[in-house]
Amino acid sequence: MAQVFISRVIGLPLVDASDSHVGRVKDIICYTRPDGRAPRVKGLVVELFAKQRIFVPMLRVHHVSAHQVSITGTIDTRRFQRRAGELLVAGDLFDRPVEQGDAVARILDVSMHEVRSHEWELSQVALRTNTRVGRFGFGGRSEIKVESWSEVPWLHASTVRTTATLVAEFADMNPADVAKELHDMDPQQRGEVLEALDDETLAEAIEELPEEEQIEVISALATERAADVLGEMDPDDAADLIRDLPDAVAEDLLEHMEPEDASDVRRLLVYGEFTAGGMMTPEPVILDTDATVALALAHARREELTPALASMCFVCRPPLETPTGRYIGAVHIQQLLRSAPTLLVTTMMDEHLEPLHPNDPLAKVSRFFATYNLVVAPVVNDAGHLVGAVTVDDVLDHMLPDDWRGDQMDEPEDTGVTRG
Repeated sequence: MAQVFISRVIGLPLVDASDSHVGRVKDIICYTRPDGRAPRVKGLVVELFAKQRIFVPMLRVHHVSAHQVSITGTIDTRRFQRRAGELLVAGDLFDRPVEQGDAVARILDVSMHEVRSHEWELSQVALRTNTRVGRFGFGGRSEIKVESWSEVPWLHASTVRTTATLVAEFADMNPADVAKELHDMDPQQRGEVLEALDDETLAEAIEELPEEEQIEVISALATERAADVLGEMDPDDAADLIRDLPDAVAEDLLEHMEPEDASDVRRLLVYGEFTAGGMMTPEPVILDTDATVALALAHARREELTPALASMCFVCRPPLETPTGRYIGAVHIQQLLRSAPTLLVTTMMDEHLEPLHPNDPLAKVSRFFATYNLVVAPVVNDAGHLVGAVTVDDVLDHMLPDDWRGDQMDEPEDTGVTRG
């Protein structure tokens, strides 16, 4: 993707998904990183019509053009408050002097580029260089040049980020990026960060770590804290992690977990790791037989659901928590979106979709997904009860080599390829 100079972004209108004018971009906020890596763009400082400034994370930025910045989703309208370690590009860098040998340069502009979808970094610095004026006022001249961020040593992040700064940064980062940051830390700093992170953020990050590091992290926590973190993880991921722990440690953690969370995990541990039962989540979208399309869509739009789980609703007799009453069938989200809100979901179920059995092996599960072009599939036991659902990401996770997460952690951050 071409470079975007930040002076051209500042002042642009910010518009939402309905093309309504939200406010104007006033600055770009970044955070510095050690080892000379370019600062990562954290988000935008936007001024609303009421002159209040708010923070908009880059995860919400859909497109940056010459005329406007487009965003998706909802935004937090609380007043922007700068955190420790944050860098305001216009406020902190523009017009800053930079010593360059016998010349004095000032920063005119800074560019950013998208290294992958929704992830931006600062990349180039535009400098106006003024050679020193001679004794009698002669000899001075001005020159503008653009240099890579890495070629301006003065700008490198030379200080180590504090634990408080790291925790603040992680609040707005993708779990996979938090995991990579944890992977790159020295043991002492990682221990401090683990203690400071909230349980939910840590649980999401652990799910993205290689298996060996998952064990290291959970083993480094006190038993009560480790049990709380496991309770925040998806039950299938928690079960996979517990399987790799010594039996005594695993049982101790299960005893300290909340009974409901422990019950979900114990039910998954009954099945082999590479079976439909071992891969499934016990918390899909489940509806009663009298549910309408409107009710189904309300369940499917719950924020905590992954896109895969939200793509299909399962109809069962009560009880509606796994293991449910008798499994009736499944309905696809596309069918719901095309139907009247008052229609019953039982009138539009997929009659050709046969459920998986908990003991079906990985090979059968993967062929099932390929045959039906699915991203989620029901798992029903011999008694005809829905016990969970397998998502395509869980299938891929079990099909890839054991060390695939570790290989991903060791990839260079900027591959030169933009994904989006």
